[in-house]
Amino acid sequence: MVLNDAEIGVPYTIIDIQTDDIELNAFMRRLGCYSGQSVVVISRNRRGCVASILNNRYSLDADIASSIII
Repeated sequence: MVLNDAEIGVPYTIIDIQTDDIELNAFMRRLGCYSGQSVVVISRNRRGCVASILNNRYSLDADIASSIII
């Protein structure tokens, strides 16, 4: 399942980040978004979602959220 399909308020564990973009992958790791890390979707809108990773809130667009496998 991808982060776009996650239920709001439910903690999930990130399994993988599926992207061929090396810069995006490095950016996600700097945010703390990597395999084994916990993530919770706080809210959702048309353009993506707001997620909590390592007690920080990030606004993720739909393309990035769909690359996060939980």
